[in-house]
Amino acid sequence: MRRLLAVLIVGALLAAACSGDDGSSASTDPVVATTSTEAAPSTTAPPDNSTTTSPTTTSPESTPQPGGSVVIADDQEPPTLNPYVPGGDSFIVSVIGQAHMAGAYDIDAQTQELIPELVLEVPTVGNGGVVLNDDGTMTVRWLIRDDAVWSDGVPISGEDFAFTLSFLVAVDECWDPDADWVPEPFELGGEIEAVDAKTIAIRFDHPGFEHEDLFDWIVPKHAVENTNYCDDWNETAWPAAGPFVVSEWERGSHITLVRNPNYWKSDPETGTRLPYLDSVEFRFIPEAEEIVRAFRAEEVDVIQPPPLPEFVERLEALEAEGTAVQIRSGPVWEHLNFQFGPGNRNSDSLNEYQPFRQAIAFAIDPVVMAQEVGWVPIYSFVDMTADDGPWAQYQQDQAKAEELLEDACALADRDCSLQPPSMVFSTTSNADERPRIANYLEDTLGRVGIDVELELEDSQLYFGETLDNGTWDVGWWAWVRSPGTSGAIGVLDLFDPEAPPPDGSNYYRWGTPDSSVQDDAVTRFREVLSIVRTTQDSTQALALAKAAEQILADSAVVIPIAARPVVGAVWADEVAGYEMNPTQAGHTWNIELWRRIDL
Repeated sequence: MRRLLAVLIVGALLAAACSGDDGSSASTDPVVATTSTEAAPSTTAPPDNSTTTSPTTTSPESTPQPGGSVVIADDQEPPTLNPYVPGGDSFIVSVIGQAHMAGAYDIDAQTQELIPELVLEVPTVGNGGVVLNDDGTMTVRWLIRDDAVWSDGVPISGEDFAFTLSFLVAVDECWDPDADWVPEPFELGGEIEAVDAKTIAIRFDHPGFEHEDLFDWIVPKHAVENTNYCDDWNETAWPAAGPFVVSEWERGSHITLVRNPNYWKSDPETGTRLPYLDSVEFRFIPEAEEIVRAFRAEEVDVIQPPPLPEFVERLEALEAEGTAVQIRSGPVWEHLNFQFGPGNRNSDSLNEYQPFRQAIAFAIDPVVMAQEVGWVPIYSFVDMTADDGPWAQYQQDQAKAEELLEDACALADRDCSLQPPSMVFSTTSNADERPRIANYLEDTLGRVGIDVELELEDSQLYFGETLDNGTWDVGWWAWVRSPGTSGAIGVLDLFDPEAPPPDGSNYYRWGTPDSSVQDDAVTRFREVLSIVRTTQDSTQALALAKAAEQILADSAVVIPIAARPVVGAVWADEVAGYEMNPTQAGHTWNIELWRRIDL
């Protein structure tokens, strides 16, 4: 699926950006006069796995009082308010979007799974939202909340959901007018079956979970239809479905949002109409050091700084003064990987031999590697919280690594005492973490008899020509695990033998037609992948996804090492309700529940 693929590819770049690979992204646009940035009201009549965390901010026993404002600092400024045009896939657009937009689902901070937002339920076979038809097709029906309305009072309807799909097709031309885009969800073999005031149903040609990736943000048909989709909604927000409406945007400085008077949610514990806050300000501060300074000076209330030890230590030192620091394992997973295609730059590469890859897996210690750079070791990318995932079979064992290395040399018909195995390791050079990993590998693998040559590259080159052309030998980068059953299945697409670049995501070229590996593991993986893609039973799908991952682990196709932590800090003696969400939802995911307790 095009959008899922885009999310995964962006994940690699996101991980690089999080570590500073791409440098500062401060806006260079001049400051302009502040103007209103939400569209004028419609004339339509309105109707009546955690890592270390500090204790979650809790509400006081007294009745919560509405009012006040919160300032959130971020080092990014959005290029646009429209999440579907170029620049709209920037994470800051989503972070701000949680305050004024809404989609069918959100992502829960604790379970990191999909939860309903504008819809009553996430459609499943069990609740009747998904129906497997006798002709092999699948019908998915979304039921929209009766009380969900836009900020101008117009009800959010099935027509808005249908228009959102049409909008996605139309804005594809904003990215590239000459591209031959395939519409969604029709590229999946589906068509809209029914639409009414509070329902939309889509029939898909086969079962699957791709429907979970639809409806990230809903677009109001009554306000956006017949406008210029590429240009009209970059600095002007369409009517809000979230708790706030965009009030002003002073470029280079801040975006201010004020209470949505027609927001449809209430606090489930108190029954209070949400949001609690009168306004929210997103303040753009390009340097992380300056963000931490502003937080310590109480000039801002909430920050999400880089998860660097020096920042965490300085923030945790403020806990006695009222700060709460929350650290959670995020969905970005870092991994060591191998190139199996003909473009491999190392003419002496032994990557095709399974014992060679397993030797590396037994030679290294993921826990030490993760601790070296402040990450969290993982043993599965299907279930990133699992301590007993399939890669846990590889515990550091130098004798085992040396034995496997001898097996690899025998398979290669090579006297490794005269010609030691060689490995060319490539990753990004722009930030500190990956070069430190490179030095660890050079030292550790050298002790078992592997000559490691380091060829680190600028991130632009590495995430461009090197990955596209498959010219590395042994590499390192990150992917993002998407939520839901679709995320568990979608991550397997990275290893699909039928999907090499440029159309697919199997950059490793494992099992592809030009691959050096064509073995039983490839055959079994291909078979499991074909089954998991056509099931609609989530329990069965997850079991199959784990079975497919086990095949990859047994063959050491890649070696997942660690997840990147995500850090959030709040002045908890002043702001309650904040809960760090380490997923793509961002830490503003429940901003409607934030409230000031110092009023």
